Amino acid sequence: MSPSLYEDILEEVEQIGVFKYRGLHNWGKDRNVEGVIKKHENAKEFLKVKEMYDSIALYSCGWMDKVLGLMDGVTIVKEGVLWKGCVCSQDINCAPSKGYFSQPGRVYKDASPHLKSQNTMFQLLLLIKFTTILFSMVNSSPPEDPIMCSSKNRNCTITNSKGAYPDRSVCLAAEVAYPTTEEELISVVATATKAKRKMKVATRSSHSIPKLVCPDGDEGLLISTKLLNRKVEIDRVRMTITVESGVTLKRLIHEASKAGLALPNVPYWWGLTVGGMLGTGAHGSTLFGDGSAVQDYVIQIRIVTPAGPEEGYGKVQTIASGDPDLKAARVSLGVLGVISQVTFKLQPLFKRSITYSVKKDVDLADQVTRFGYQHEFADITWYPSQGEAVYRIDDRVYTNVSGNGLYNFAGFRSVPSTKLAIIRTTEEDQEMTGDADGKCTDAKLSTSVLISTAYGLTNNGTVFTGYPVVGYNNRIQTSGACLYSPNDDLNEVCPWDPRVKGLFYYNTGFSVSMSKVKSFIEDVQKLNDLVPKALCGVDLYSGILMRYTTASTAYLGKPEDAVDFDIVYYRSHDPMTPRLYEDILEEIEQIGVFKYGGLPHWGKNRNVAFEGVIKKYRNAKEFLKVKEKYDPLGLFSSSWTDEVLGLRGGVTIVREGCALEGLCVCSKDIHCAPSKGYFCRPGKVYKKARVCAR
Repeated sequence: MSPSLYEDILEEVEQIGVFKYRGLHNWGKDRNVEGVIKKHENAKEFLKVKEMYDSIALYSCGWMDKVLGLMDGVTIVKEGVLWKGCVCSQDINCAPSKGYFSQPGRVYKDASPHLKSQNTMFQLLLLIKFTTILFSMVNSSPPEDPIMCSSKNRNCTITNSKGAYPDRSVCLAAEVAYPTTEEELISVVATATKAKRKMKVATRSSHSIPKLVCPDGDEGLLISTKLLNRKVEIDRVRMTITVESGVTLKRLIHEASKAGLALPNVPYWWGLTVGGMLGTGAHGSTLFGDGSAVQDYVIQIRIVTPAGPEEGYGKVQTIASGDPDLKAARVSLGVLGVISQVTFKLQPLFKRSITYSVKKDVDLADQVTRFGYQHEFADITWYPSQGEAVYRIDDRVYTNVSGNGLYNFAGFRSVPSTKLAIIRTTEEDQEMTGDADGKCTDAKLSTSVLISTAYGLTNNGTVFTGYPVVGYNNRIQTSGACLYSPNDDLNEVCPWDPRVKGLFYYNTGFSVSMSKVKSFIEDVQKLNDLVPKALCGVDLYSGILMRYTTASTAYLGKPEDAVDFDIVYYRSHDPMTPRLYEDILEEIEQIGVFKYGGLPHWGKNRNVAFEGVIKKYRNAKEFLKVKEKYDPLGLFSSSWTDEVLGLRGGVTIVREGCALEGLCVCSKDIHCAPSKGYFCRPGKVYKKARVCAR
């Protein structure tokens, strides 16, 4: 007769799963719940077989007959019986003497959990972090195509995987083409070139946050590489693989591993395509070997570009090692043409050994540079509000070392859409009420769960039993389970899927050179000391990921060794609504990008991070020469790429509230939200910063 703490929340989760979404129970678990047999379409066939094998029911019992619908239901109605699993209909089914009464659910109004007044935010927090779903959802819904057309392949829009660009504009295109071969691709480009039509290349999931894929106006053509997704050739002797540009990272490393080969350094999200990675300079983490970025392993690119009438308006150009144009094509922003095929130089497949080590961050600024040179695949996840850093000790080991580990990062797994709605609602309430303490509590629990579950590492593909986790490179270098699943009508989705009420956030990413990274970290620590709760919201989104990047020969690649900072944080669906501690994240962004000259990741960030960016690349002029050579009419360029490349006015958009969205750096109060108490002020540590503060 003793209710558990936050009894109502777990009951509501149970009823949401079992009744609202008709979840199927685990026959060996669960409490007394009603009507399960009606959910099995073949129940009658089972009962026929049961009757055939045991006609006088010697192997049956009252419980079994109730579950199979042969007797009245399994519910037991008496005082306080809700603890045993009935659904309360009267207060007496709960524990009124202890303050627990029958009430509707908070999210699922048809639910009837018993309720005792508690702090709502903390209840929801417990729900999010510690409940075990009592039913099994086998499938989930993969992301939808980012291109939507009203009439077959005409009158189209394109968005990114988050469902919103930094300026929240809608990108239009008159038409989309889905070439399936290089020959078809040449024809598509030639036809558009002859008509002097703007073109942009789109990938299957469109993960880039900036407007790299938006053609100007509404008459442009989108060229999707979705169907250019084949392995062309693999050469075990030369240790190379050639694939089409629409091949995903997951497929690329899988095909290589089947031949006993490895691409050593890749991004942590396997949903990127080969063309997308080369368009944005996507990378992993290392200061060793040939480099951290995917482009550093490219030895040949076939690219389809516009041409003159004498060449049929479109042609394939092969750019191989030794050709200086490869330095432009390796990170191209999509402005040279459409990449058709890419050849990578690989290595023999190897194993890695991973251990996550949690330490206080008091010496992080000193440790960060030396740690990157101590371990081949090192990275650091920093939780500034908690004063901790998690060091990833990750090294290459011999293949005869025992272990078949797997990395399935928890943040890239499918999540029930109901759970996502609760997570988002909780954070929206915290933002609205200024509940910094709630965010800090959430962040600590979230971090604790991630660390205790080794971030999704398992020793054998199923269970984490302890460090080190040893496994083949292709099994632990990247993940993204939510991307490849059958459709289950949005019951489970990627956490950021815009079709449901889920996570909606900014993703700021920039690299700071090794010579300046210590000072940058110390500045962030000073800010954290001044406002200790301000970065709880960052820690709630898995902290600040710090990856090591190496100098690249690509004209628009990293010019020197650096540490890349990846920061994810809350974004309001209302562009005029400031965030809790709005000024602190703005100041960190400006410290990194302006004070220390950080280079923004081409596929992430808000507009302000790209202001004046091309001046930071010493080979920018060489890149522009190649761009002019391959696409003299600028058919693959857009206003966004021209602004980023310094060919027209800057990327800043000045309007009311522009600083809230990172479209500008405020210079007037109107750029913030003065009606809500947010005004343009100097930074707390970096006095040249201009931030929206209250």
